[in-house]
Amino acid sequence: MNRNPGRRPQRVAEAIRQAVAQFLTAEARDPRIGLVTVTGVKVTADLKRAVVSVTVHGDDEEKQRCLYGLAHAEGAIRRAIAAGLTVKFVPEVVFELDRDLERAARINRLLAELKPPGDQAP
Repeated sequence: MNRNPGRRPQRVAEAIRQAVAQFLTAEARDPRIGLVTVTGVKVTADLKRAVVSVTVHGDDEEKQRCLYGLAHAEGAIRRAIAAGLTVKFVPEVVFELDRDLERAARINRLLAELKPPGDQAP
């Protein structure tokens, strides 16, 4: 009956990503939620939990305040997800900071420090 159950979590994750991004751009009213970019969503195989990775622009205090605002808006976000999904249960939504950009910038900075002066990249 189920054509490919292994792809379902991926499809649900993408639908959740789109729903959360749409919610943040159109419906979010909490002033704690600033400039946020949804970078990815991981859904458990049983579709009961979704971990939404976000990038928040600002200092560490602003990032924590934004995560608190997102956690506070979880009910509204779950309703927005439910409107766009056809699942029996709407997954629990948990937000985490995506620190990949910070890590990449740190690696670039370290590589630049290792590069001898006057050495040009090809």
